[in-house]
Amino acid sequence: MSNHRVASRYAKSILELSLEKGLLEEVYADFNKLNSIAQENRELGLLLKNPIVASEKKLKVLQELFAKDSQKMTLKFFEIVAKKNRADVLVEVAKEFVAQYNLHKSIQVAELTTTYPVESAQREIFEKLVKDISGKKTIQFIEKINPDLIGGFVLKVNDRLLDESLKSKLNALKIEFSQNHYESKI
Repeated sequence: MSNHRVASRYAKSILELSLEKGLLEEVYADFNKLNSIAQENRELGLLLKNPIVASEKKLKVLQELFAKDSQKMTLKFFEIVAKKNRADVLVEVAKEFVAQYNLHKSIQVAELTTTYPVESAQREIFEKLVKDISGKKTIQFIEKINPDLIGGFVLKVNDRLLDESLKSKLNALKIEFSQNHYESKI
């Protein structure tokens, strides 16, 4: 079975259990923390995926990271997964849990790339646009700044990409001008 399917099943089970116990927000915070630690610290992901490292050591690392302010249910989940020798999928479980949480809460995550920080009035316009595209109530933006765009924006919602950057428009013009439509027919 692929790691994505396994991660999806684990994420679904912990999501349903946290809903049942009324601990959804706390467990979400724990998995969000795991996501951010894994993004900032590549070594954690490599450690969890390393088959040479014993599952007990992986569990101890997770317990040290999450012992202070984490939900007991999350720690117990980490323990069960580590004892089943599936700690290699924990980072993917965390990503999938966040995705399923967003689906459950009707939250749409959109990636907005601009050349400068977006002001609140512009953010509201983008928020309305994303709501029209996705039909979701709540919008979360991942804002990125890329001066190479020259101007405009790139908005990514799920598998849709709205590229209104000057860079892409200039590239389209360059392609258009490279084709000579006025060649002589001699």
